[in-house]
Amino acid sequence: MPVAFPPFRTTSRVLAAAAALLLLAGCSAPDAGPGTTSTASPAAAPAEPGAGTDAAGAEALLGEYGFEGGTVEEVVEALDSTHADRDKGLAASVTPDQVVLADEDRQAALDVPQDRFYLAVAPYETTTHDCFHHSLSGCQGELVDTPVHVTVTGADGTVLVDEERTTYANGFLGLWLPADIEGTIEVRAQGGTATADIATGADDPTCLTTLRLT
Repeated sequence: MPVAFPPFRTTSRVLAAAAALLLLAGCSAPDAGPGTTSTASPAAAPAEPGAGTDAAGAEALLGEYGFEGGTVEEVVEALDSTHADRDKGLAASVTPDQVVLADEDRQAALDVPQDRFYLAVAPYETTTHDCFHHSLSGCQGELVDTPVHVTVTGADGTVLVDEERTTYANGFLGLWLPADIEGTIEVRAQGGTATADIATGADDPTCLTTLRLT
């Protein structure tokens, strides 16, 4: 069912920043042991700064890829859980405050709700990669379609997430968390467990790839 996107930004300042983010958002070289190979893949090439920055162009971009409906949360999940749009040439990245999308000649930047934070998590056994701002169209983790149990606990002891999940085709699972908190995450999968401290502030990563299962 088609659903309407929230307003997108089209100022030259925001769109220039969006292009820069997309250029940097593809996952970088792996942080893996001897004999392992990277599972990272490059993001699609975004538009040059200033290209397709008018409102009509941004609207056309969203419409072409079927994003006429739902919340930002739903759109992010749709992009993260399938390779379909990356195969069509759409590049997308998520920062603490924006979701940035671009193809060869159009760009759009969508606001993340101020009280929400998207954290993409890729547990691994042998191979991982460096990542800070999660590329919805470029990052590739090791454990694809893998059942996991994930628990997120706030610094005050509040359990924010405690559920069974399955990683996406890109080896990640996505978590929508409250903004501006600190806490811990625990992931159990493949007979192993991994834990890490997390934070969801304006300067924190939206990509967590250091959860080695042991």
